[in-house]
Amino acid sequence: MTEQQLSGARLAVLRSRIDGIARKMSNAVLRAGRSGVLNRAKDLSCAIVTPGCDLLSAADSLPIHVLSGPDLMARVMHDFHPVLRAGDAFLHNSPYHGCSHAADHTILVPVIDETGVHRFTVMVKAHQADIGDSAPTTYFAGARDVYEEGALIFPAVKIQEDYVTNEDIVRMCRARIRVPDQWHGDFLAMVGAARTGEKELLSLGRELGWDVLEAFSRQWLDYGQRRVETAIAALPAGEASGQSTHDPMPGTPAEGVTIKASVKIDPEARRILVDLRDNIDVLPCGLNVSEACARTAALIGVFNSLGADIPKNAGSLSRVEVLIRENSVAGGGQHPVSFSVATTNIADRIVAAVQIAMGVLCPSAGIAEVGSVNPPHKGVISGNDPITGHPFINQLFLGSTGGPGSAHGDAWLTYSHAGNGGLCFVDSIEMAELHHPIRVLSRQLLIDTEGAGRFCGAPSLEVELGPKGGDVEIAYISDGVINPAQGTQHGGPGGRADQAKREASGQITALPPIGRLLLHPGEAVVSTGAGGGGFGDPHQRDPRLVARDVRDRRISTERAAVVYGVALDDFLQIDAARTAQFRAKGPR
Repeated sequence: MTEQQLSGARLAVLRSRIDGIARKMSNAVLRAGRSGVLNRAKDLSCAIVTPGCDLLSAADSLPIHVLSGPDLMARVMHDFHPVLRAGDAFLHNSPYHGCSHAADHTILVPVIDETGVHRFTVMVKAHQADIGDSAPTTYFAGARDVYEEGALIFPAVKIQEDYVTNEDIVRMCRARIRVPDQWHGDFLAMVGAARTGEKELLSLGRELGWDVLEAFSRQWLDYGQRRVETAIAALPAGEASGQSTHDPMPGTPAEGVTIKASVKIDPEARRILVDLRDNIDVLPCGLNVSEACARTAALIGVFNSLGADIPKNAGSLSRVEVLIRENSVAGGGQHPVSFSVATTNIADRIVAAVQIAMGVLCPSAGIAEVGSVNPPHKGVISGNDPITGHPFINQLFLGSTGGPGSAHGDAWLTYSHAGNGGLCFVDSIEMAELHHPIRVLSRQLLIDTEGAGRFCGAPSLEVELGPKGGDVEIAYISDGVINPAQGTQHGGPGGRADQAKREASGQITALPPIGRLLLHPGEAVVSTGAGGGGFGDPHQRDPRLVARDVRDRRISTERAAVVYGVALDDFLQIDAARTAQFRAKGPR
């Protein structure tokens, strides 16, 4: 039977309905999840995958979770469980089998129709505050291998059969996790969200007919492929390399980890090749990047440069090939390598290296480097609540900026980091204090820390916080202290990250970039997150924007004059004559 050709209008309507199901799943986790990392920060993603393991929809999901991974995990589900039945559900978090990192617990549910045919797979992925690590964090950079990391690993383990949960596995998790009720609540939210997606897809299939949804799936993937092919065909042919350096930490070389990426654009073949093979071997720490995250990071770098309006599905992703070397820090590790921090630090450096290479080949698509992540105010806090006496553990999302300047405009202020693309929420100070025994003493943007340029990178963010009523431990992995986000096309670097401890006496003591900091009442940590790099010559920035930034206290009048060549009078209005003189002399 010939497949019916859907009109553009019907394709758009069905795309919205399928994306709406993915969003409905996400909303279920956001509303029902117990941990702050889910119900306040939205560190979660939902996707719909075809029976052939092709990504169909991942609306509003974090890029690092879904551009590569849902396809890999669905294949693993098929490999380990060749016969799928209605009512099955699988718990999956193995970074050796397609998951991002062990902290991202994932529920996979095959959508089986009333005749027993597998129609779709729905995926619900949610970052967990605790997964049984040997230290109270799910970003364990110091773990020499997965055994020292201590994470519970589930490679597509059947958690439900005939819609009944295997309580043996639940009891095992509760026995190994510091906050069992919190984890169990998140688990139930994920299962409920996956079943919501299953129910909605079955209903849609009954309403429209499975032949219509099959036609939509194929034609939507074809559309994604055509869109990206058109974008690639408009790019110049060539090959270029980029690199980005992660700060040195325990387990890394003394000079840090320089990530290299080579990008080749072939507009005639309408393909882009990203080569990550020229990188160092896996490290004896948790900073290694899993295969899923390495591929995804490369894809983020490419699609950030191509533009946001291209559908992110298996069709568009198929035109970008990513090469990875076995045993490489950039996606080539195998068991028992630790991938505890795979979604952020070095993955972000892969994104940066790819974007830099893309910018060399096509300056009009250039993007500066995103600011680094995970200073203490985005670390994992733990302890015992002095009021309830119960243990607590959660990741803070008290804000990060990091957005890069680009060829098209200033940074997105709350971009956060390359992997989530600004889609995570920023913790409300009041809600963070309500749920945890902490006090947030200040949160402010730091003046003169933006990546200067024709289009500016985001400024650095400083947060000071301390415990309330009892001790609090903060685990963090702060990159960007030594290697700030670099600008491009003559843009300047963003502000550096930093961290210090304020003693009860008021004395300030510098802290290392990685650690587990124990704070007693009266003490505080002063945490600075990195800013983003700038794009273009600062002397080409519109003087009106410079004056606005001074009035908004983003930059000082001195920086306006010295870096941007813009003179302001006593009323912070542009002095046109002096500005012309400054800019005629060039940068000082």
